[in-house]
Amino acid sequence: MCADSVAAVIYEHPLAYVLGLEGVALLRSFTGEHDRAFVDSRIAEIRRLLDDRSLADAAVEVARVDSVEGYRVWSRTYDKARNTAFDFDEPVVKEIIATLPVGVALDAACGTGRYAAALAEGGHRIVGVDSSPDMLAHARVRVPHGDFRLGDLRRLPVADDEVDLVVCGLALTHVPALEPVMAEFARVLRTGGHLVITDMHPEAVARGSIPTVRGPDGQPGRLSTYRHLVGDYLRAALPVGLRLRRCEEPRLPAVQEPRPPDPGSAAGTIGPWDLWPWCLADLVPEAARAAHAGAPLMIIWHFDYTDRSVKCR
Repeated sequence: MCADSVAAVIYEHPLAYVLGLEGVALLRSFTGEHDRAFVDSRIAEIRRLLDDRSLADAAVEVARVDSVEGYRVWSRTYDKARNTAFDFDEPVVKEIIATLPVGVALDAACGTGRYAAALAEGGHRIVGVDSSPDMLAHARVRVPHGDFRLGDLRRLPVADDEVDLVVCGLALTHVPALEPVMAEFARVLRTGGHLVITDMHPEAVARGSIPTVRGPDGQPGRLSTYRHLVGDYLRAALPVGLRLRRCEEPRLPAVQEPRPPDPGSAAGTIGPWDLWPWCLADLVPEAARAAHAGAPLMIIWHFDYTDRSVKCR
């Protein structure tokens, strides 16, 4: 996590988002990625946006929701539609674990058991840990022979040296500090074990890749999310004896075609809050494509654990 303080309420202004996209696009133009006509179009578009009264008073105050409550709400619909982020991390993770020996595998922050199911199919004996009882209920149905336990990533209910492999998918952006979690991963791994992590890339978090939820009263909320820099993962992992084997940063396509309009939103409107910020990009499609082109969406880590002397200090 960066040293910046985290506000309890997020002030989301659509004008701030679209102007941010324009700014990123102009910065990329400044280094030669686009021509004068593109720059002139961006500046003209910014003037139009600033004069658009429909955007001036469209801000929404959004609650910051802790992960237990957020996933309690999200568990009802989590598996109903495939998260497109899975298309970026699953091929790499499955490629890595296919090269590893079969053993005891911990799916840390297992959610509804996405990776637990894949690991079980590969012959691993499954231990799953999650802080959400609601998500665990789904995981137990999905992987009936798994050993699923309620617990926190910072205090895993797993014995020392109990597992050969830890997989943690799309969870560490929801913890404020990586050091306690990496120390726990090292503690439960056997010598020669492996750790595979997928997470939203810090650039993606900065661009608004933060899950949305609705409270019981319909109040907009986003899961508490922290922007860990790439180096933060290494600074937390290396001192506890984890050794880097591989790092991947799956990126968005270099050129993105305009998306079809989202259901419930009309072209040129801000759309429903539940689709922010992605439907807001439709207000400035050319700037959005330039701002997002080639940007990393996720970060995927593969570590192994070989240094028992570090663990025993």
